[in-house]
Amino acid sequence: MPFLALILTVVLAAVDQFIKMTVITNLKPVGSVSVIPGLLEFTYLENTGAVFGIFPGFSWVIMILTLLLCAVAIFFLFRYKHHCLLSYTWCTLVIAGGIGNLIDRIAFGYVVDYIHVLFFPYVFNFADCCVVIGAVLFAVWYLFVKDKKERIDCAPEAETLETQDHGTEV
Repeated sequence: MPFLALILTVVLAAVDQFIKMTVITNLKPVGSVSVIPGLLEFTYLENTGAVFGIFPGFSWVIMILTLLLCAVAIFFLFRYKHHCLLSYTWCTLVIAGGIGNLIDRIAFGYVVDYIHVLFFPYVFNFADCCVVIGAVLFAVWYLFVKDKKERIDCAPEAETLETQDHGTEV
């Protein structure tokens, strides 16, 4: 299953890059296009900072942090023994979003953002959506699923040990 998650990660990062190339080709020359008047527009923006434009100009620091986060998530993907669909999903989304934005930082020195929901002051992209949704799913998994899943997965081992102990009693 970890390999399937990595394949999906590559697919999502490729989708992100395809969208960004389309945005660079078609949206950069015009700047902004209203999609749903008063609600949604596509606006070309070059973001040298982190999510929502915080820490502008710190691309190298953000690149290093992104690489570390992706490495930790990939390590977790292969080493954690009690995965469920939710844990695979958050890993896939976080890694894909991180890689998508990392490719931009390496290629351009900034991240291409283009989605602007007008009641929200920031412009973001598909990779940002992956990271944010992945982070929310991580929080849900960690707070509500992780311990229960580990207890369920470890229960048969405890029963086996208990049976073995009772079988040796005289």
